[in-house]
Amino acid sequence: MDATSEKAYRLAVAEAGPAILATARKFRHTETGEVLSAVKPTTPAADGPIWPREIEGAAFYGLAGEIVRAIEPHTEADPVALLAQILDSFGNCLGRCAFYAVEGDRHYSNEYIVLVGDTSKARKGTSWGRIRKFFESLDQDWASKRVHSGLSSGEGLIWAVRDPIYGRERTGKGSDARTVEVEQDAGVADKRLFIIESEFANVLRVMTREGNTLSRVIRDGWDRGDLASMTKNNPARASGAHVSITGHITADELRRYLDATESANGFANRFIFLCVRRSKFLPHGGNLGANVLAMFTGRLSAALENAKVVGELKMDAQADAAWIKVYNSLSEGQPGLLGAILGRAEAHVVRLALIYALLDGSSVIGLPHLKAALALWDYAEASARYIFGAMLGDPIADEIARGLRSAGEYGLSRTEISRLFKNNRSSSQIGRALELLRLHRRAHSTKVETEGRSVEQWLPGDAP
Repeated sequence: MDATSEKAYRLAVAEAGPAILATARKFRHTETGEVLSAVKPTTPAADGPIWPREIEGAAFYGLAGEIVRAIEPHTEADPVALLAQILDSFGNCLGRCAFYAVEGDRHYSNEYIVLVGDTSKARKGTSWGRIRKFFESLDQDWASKRVHSGLSSGEGLIWAVRDPIYGRERTGKGSDARTVEVEQDAGVADKRLFIIESEFANVLRVMTREGNTLSRVIRDGWDRGDLASMTKNNPARASGAHVSITGHITADELRRYLDATESANGFANRFIFLCVRRSKFLPHGGNLGANVLAMFTGRLSAALENAKVVGELKMDAQADAAWIKVYNSLSEGQPGLLGAILGRAEAHVVRLALIYALLDGSSVIGLPHLKAALALWDYAEASARYIFGAMLGDPIADEIARGLRSAGEYGLSRTEISRLFKNNRSSSQIGRALELLRLHRRAHSTKVETEGRSVEQWLPGDAP
């Protein structure tokens, strides 16, 4: 959503109240337009973050969309969560086979996705339970052996996809003594690794520990699949690893634990963040029959087998022409934390389009596949704006901004701002953060005359 349309939408929300948002998040049948479900409407403040509007129907293209439509009436999960986990699971189940080349880099079908709920009741885990059943039927070996959770260290991640480990040993005696290379560990033959983290906040917390290498290894897993630790006593390495991640977290937790360092070092922009909500209330649960699983397992299997031999995919003429038109806007940088989060837009769109094409049994990325990827990315960008749009990525500045918003029309004095941190931040640190807020028009100051000397009072927003 551009700045003009977002402003108009905020004004409409402020004037119309709940009525306008009652239709803001509906899931429609791609062809008939029939409304299949709608989330509970909400009415945000006109100047506050807005929950993403309805995802475009193009995102539910093809086999993935058909599966979502089949599951949707029988679950409280958000259709976006179902869709994302179908794409992520299929892309990992395939392994390091099909790819799209960009200059010297190869983009494979592994993705990192985080489902972000407004509360802990967003039915994020429910969505995974539904999708897992399909892939258990498709590839039991993958579902039982290559799906893991509990990320806690880079070394642990490497160990799950490690190459064989060799060492040197002395054999024989006297003149027959010699040193030979022997296999000390057989390693892991299947390099696929699908990580499901129902408490993604725990992953973000452990990364803050001194010496923890998880952030770097996760980044390498998305980029290349060649993983290694710099730890002297850890000889494990992994080559050709095919790592995918699906995480679940609330928006408040994500804002709290994703600090500026992880945004700046490129950890966050390797993830697609998607806002999800409970879609409906089903007191007795759903009734998804075995026939639905059987109906799609054969088609998923056929798509999977075809994808294993495709190799490199390219865009056809129509998709390429559309890609040229959108490339500049996707690759254009944005300021602040939001810009850091969205810094790999082009790469994510390419990977999503690749997965849509492979699900379609196609050996080329066509226009429908690209449109589907762009529709999902548009929703991801809107989600990121809702989650991070007001944040600068500086912990002190962001905490001051929250304090100013809570203080209301009178704002806070420098002394009161210092108390936000229980006087544990220096005057220079606070001063730098305030100037950062002023620079980005998130706060301004004014002089308030008192009986003694004047007081510097800080207020939210740009100066009038």
